[in-house]
Amino acid sequence: MPYEFKAIRRVEFSETDMVGIVHFSNFFKYMEVAEHAFFRELGYSVVMDQFEPAVGWPRVNAQCDYRSPLRFEDEVEIHLLVSEKKSKALTYQFRFRKLGANPPVEVARGSLTVVCVVRQPDGRMSATHIPAEFAAKIDVAPPELLV
Repeated sequence: MPYEFKAIRRVEFSETDMVGIVHFSNFFKYMEVAEHAFFRELGYSVVMDQFEPAVGWPRVNAQCDYRSPLRFEDEVEIHLLVSEKKSKALTYQFRFRKLGANPPVEVARGSLTVVCVVRQPDGRMSATHIPAEFAAKIDVAPPELLV
């Protein structure tokens, strides 16, 4: 569906801290991995150089609330939902669920807001409209999913 994407991955040893749980910073990497896979699912890369001018997606807000730890070799589902779509920005909601438990356990929730930008000749970035061809492929998730 054009408003959600699910990725599943196994926690790597290098992603854990000294007490054996996933270091908090890795949840932000997981969000980015899911976002990139979502773009690929739509037929694009997060590096959008097929548009003239090329556009990029810097992060302007990121947050995560942790509820339960993940450990080495746990399987985690990263569920991305498009929660807001503006002319120049997208906001995603993420739910992280530890699989293998019955039922799966929600371990964290996060969000990420990205802005569509172009790079000016002097290197500065400025917000621009999301390319229409790409924007047409993305919808906002139904309100009942954004709980």
